[in-house]
Amino acid sequence: MSKIILKASMVFIFILLLSVNVKSQTMEVGGMIGASYYLGELNPALPYNQTQLAYGGLVRYNLNPRWSFKFNYYRAKVQGSDNTGGSVKDRNLDFKSDINDFSLLAEFNFWEYYTGSKKNYFAPFLYAGLTYFTFKPVSFSGVELQSIGTEGQNVGFNGRSPYNQFSFALAFGFGIKYSLSKRLALTFEWGMRKTLTDYIDDISTTYYLEGQNINPDITDEILSDPTMSHDAFMQRGDEKINDWYNITGITVTYKFDLKSNKRCNSTSWK
Repeated sequence: MSKIILKASMVFIFILLLSVNVKSQTMEVGGMIGASYYLGELNPALPYNQTQLAYGGLVRYNLNPRWSFKFNYYRAKVQGSDNTGGSVKDRNLDFKSDINDFSLLAEFNFWEYYTGSKKNYFAPFLYAGLTYFTFKPVSFSGVELQSIGTEGQNVGFNGRSPYNQFSFALAFGFGIKYSLSKRLALTFEWGMRKTLTDYIDDISTTYYLEGQNINPDITDEILSDPTMSHDAFMQRGDEKINDWYNITGITVTYKFDLKSNKRCNSTSWK
């Protein structure tokens, strides 16, 4: 289902791109500061649990008063732990990760909006698009988890192999745009990323070691099953449900005129 949604989003963005006039009105460049969190095995149902820092930059291409395209690069931190949000306390697992988020988004303003307008200076909006992102789960103790194969990937257990530390996501969200002056705009945005991976937190399938045989002095083994209380093939995660993450933030952008627009200028800041 997720792949169908992603393909439909790509077609939508392609069609919208074909309709773009190369003499579009304006472009905006700016930065974002905000917060991020993830939803997965180590935080299945608590939005903003263990909220971390997010920041980055963006370019917005305004097609008309209703539609815009935005490309952003955001760097977000996420983390989770069975001790603070996980649903299975006896796993005692944890992780943290930096996420590099590259997104191409289409924005729709509910009302006509112009940065620099005294009349059309405010608008709520929705957005949707595609995200490519990278991640690298690390334990709270600082060990890179993908490289040690905590679910038997390095030994080919049950046909498993190391997972990629990049993936794609369907991005969607909403926000509010507010024109501060002739050139500056302030935007609040809230957005989810529905990813195509279940390994942001390094947890997806089953245990691969017999807990009673784990050597606590071997890092690779103890990080697979810290409580040493599970048998091979016992459930460690839920591979049927992929991970999500959220980025919420405030952006400040500066507008560049690409085409004179009398309608906009007639109501602009003086």
